[in-house]
Amino acid sequence: MSGNEPQYRETHGPTRVLLSWSGGKDSALALHRLRSDPAVTVAGLITTVTASYDRVSTHGVRRSLLHEQAASLGLPLHEIELPPSPTNEQYQAAWRAALGALPATLRAARCIAFGDIALEDVRAYREAQVGALGCVAIFPLWGEPPDAIVDEVLGLGFAATLVCVDTQALPAAYAGRSYDASLLDELPPGVDPCGEGGEFHTFVYDGPGFATRVRFETGDTVIRDDRFAFCDLVPVGAPGEQRP
Repeated sequence: MSGNEPQYRETHGPTRVLLSWSGGKDSALALHRLRSDPAVTVAGLITTVTASYDRVSTHGVRRSLLHEQAASLGLPLHEIELPPSPTNEQYQAAWRAALGALPATLRAARCIAFGDIALEDVRAYREAQVGALGCVAIFPLWGEPPDAIVDEVLGLGFAATLVCVDTQALPAAYAGRSYDASLLDELPPGVDPCGEGGEFHTFVYDGPGFATRVRFETGDTVIRDDRFAFCDLVPVGAPGEQRP
C-alpha cells in the first residue's frame, strides 16, 4: 500500500476505507488495489458533483452514469454537492457536511483513499483537508512510475474513455477517445500517460470489480473556459450484460 500502512492499519479486523471516487482510471485502479488487500474493507465511494450542472466536478460526467458505475461496483455512493467554481471554504464545508451526514456505520471509516500518484502539493492538500475532518488520507498508487500504472490499468482490462482534455496539452479531438495503447502511442512528448498533470481525465466503464458494463454513447464535445474540451457521454437505457 505504498508505505501508508503504519498510518492507518486497525489492530483488530479489516480497516474500513472510503474512496474519493472521480470515476476515472486512477480511482478504479486504487479501488482494485484496496479490494485486493484482505486487511481493508472499502465501505463506500465519495464523489464531488456540481449540483447545478448535475455532473461530476472537473470530469463533467453525467450524474446518472456515476450512479451506474457505483451500482455496477456494488458500493454505496455518497455525493458532495458543490457550486460552480467553489472557494476553498465552500469545498471544505461541503466535505464536512457530507461526512457528517454519512450513516453511522460509514462514519466509523476514518480513512479516505485517493488515486493521486505524484503531485506533492496535491497530496499535502488532501492530507490537510481530511486531517481537518479527523480522518487519515491514504494513497494506494503513490510514487509509482506512470508507465507501470498504465501497464497495470490496461493489463487488468479496465476500459476507459477520455472525457475532458486540456487543450493546452492535447488537441480537443482526444476527448471521447478510448484510453488504450493506440492513444498512448500518439501522446505528444511531455504529456503524462496517466494525465497526472491534468492533461486529461477519464471515465471507466468496465473492468475488474464491475458486475456490468456501463453503457453510453459519445455525444458532442464542447470547449469550456476557452481551454477544456468536454465530451458528453450519453447513457444508453438498458443495463449492460451481467458478468458470467
